[in-house]
Amino acid sequence: MKPDLQTRVAKGRGAVSNVVSRYDRISRHADADGWELEEDLPTLRTEVSIEHPRTVISYNSSPDLPFDRSINPYRGCEHGCVYCFARPTHAYLGLSPGLDFETRLVARPDAPDVLRAELARKSYKVATLAIGTNTDPYQPIERTHGIMRACLEVLEACNHPVAIVTKGTLIERDIDILSRMAAKGLARVGLSLTTLDAELSRAMEPRAPTPRRRLATLRRLTEAGIPVRVMASPMVPALTDPELEAILEAGAVAGAGSASWIMLRLPQEVSPLWQEWLAAHYPDRAHRIMSRLREMHGGKDYDARWGHRMRGDGPYAEIVAHRFKLAIKRLGLREKLPPMRTDLFQPPRAPTAQLSLF
Repeated sequence: MKPDLQTRVAKGRGAVSNVVSRYDRISRHADADGWELEEDLPTLRTEVSIEHPRTVISYNSSPDLPFDRSINPYRGCEHGCVYCFARPTHAYLGLSPGLDFETRLVARPDAPDVLRAELARKSYKVATLAIGTNTDPYQPIERTHGIMRACLEVLEACNHPVAIVTKGTLIERDIDILSRMAAKGLARVGLSLTTLDAELSRAMEPRAPTPRRRLATLRRLTEAGIPVRVMASPMVPALTDPELEAILEAGAVAGAGSASWIMLRLPQEVSPLWQEWLAAHYPDRAHRIMSRLREMHGGKDYDARWGHRMRGDGPYAEIVAHRFKLAIKRLGLREKLPPMRTDLFQPPRAPTAQLSLF
């Protein structure tokens, strides 16, 4: 049977469609012309536009998060992870959380200078800065733009603590900076590992490095003295959650000292995108996966309540949480880490024509 036009997948992309955002009043749908001819979908090229931000540090007060501030060198992410909870943020730009999110990217080359200015303010109070919590700072375009490395240079110069989350092996380029910072208690990395199955990974996160390659990166980071947390996230019921223990063990063998997990989250436009992806790749499991998710969210695809949204409720969520606890105890992995140092912070000096006396 030929695939339906709505479930045909563009090569190298995660989302199946360019679903309209919640702000659009007009919806668009692909439809067959009636000829029933098998045609290749057009190649989708990555486009990068430039943004000049006035501020780069975003603050949050969520009790679900272990940090209160973050920065994002880029908007959108070429890794194309179909499950990415950050996809709805593209709607704020008037773009689709679907294919636009992974093909129409925004780079912020002024971010390092803006960051330096914000850290230099007299009112600034130091605390760990998170990077990669929305979109991956080590996605492929970082190789060309180098914004993440420039931001790290700013943070290192003023001894500011940083916590990074990534799937990108390009982080190996910055081991020199991160190892120096880690030696002072100023840097740690969370490496996301969703599955050990290379074929499944390629379907869910088409332009992210393979699981084996990520584990090699994890080892390189730990060998350089950089604390790394293996993140079994997101766990997908009836698809990736059977791998939980294997993922944690692979991370421990590669040198991870701590671990975490999060259940699959489907906020806003992510839910229809995810269900389109299931129909295209795993139609035989789609009903079971969605039923499990709804069980954990009171019958809904997603429940955004604090204290609930990350892992859900009910027997199934409790079983996964218990399995995680048993696994990290057996493997000697920590769940909570001590806070990083903030006492070494020295605000950047504002540019001045007058020479310093000290």
